[in-house]
Amino acid sequence: MTDGYGIPPGRVLADADRHGSPLLASALDRLDDLGPLPDCITVHLDAGYDPDRTRTLLSGRGLHGRIAHKGEKAPIQASQRWHVERTHAWRNAFHRLARCYERRTTVVEAFFGLADTIITVRSLIRQARTTHRRDGRPTRRP
Repeated sequence: MTDGYGIPPGRVLADADRHGSPLLASALDRLDDLGPLPDCITVHLDAGYDPDRTRTLLSGRGLHGRIAHKGEKAPIQASQRWHVERTHAWRNAFHRLARCYERRTTVVEAFFGLADTIITVRSLIRQARTTHRRDGRPTRRP
């Protein structure tokens, strides 16, 4: 799960060959840990989450879902989905996470927590470079 800037607010770890739709409820439970959220949250999902039970789950939690339909090209989700894919690529840059052979879930959670912290700090620094600039400072890094 990521926000619009690619910052991961929560995650649910599972095996690589497991489909993500059964894990959606536990992933949305992570939103409760964040505290008060904005009134209008749109959840962008790909065509694998198209069944009606996903829409029922989202509406039961008061969330609006934009779900691509199976067999059709994803309209706006293609542009919104890349935030998630980019965050996955950032996580895969930590080679320890790309192929994890750890047996204990606490160790795996610790590695992912460290990676998510680094991703969050890098993203906040990137945002600060563009929003908090003094006048007369060059726009490019040397």
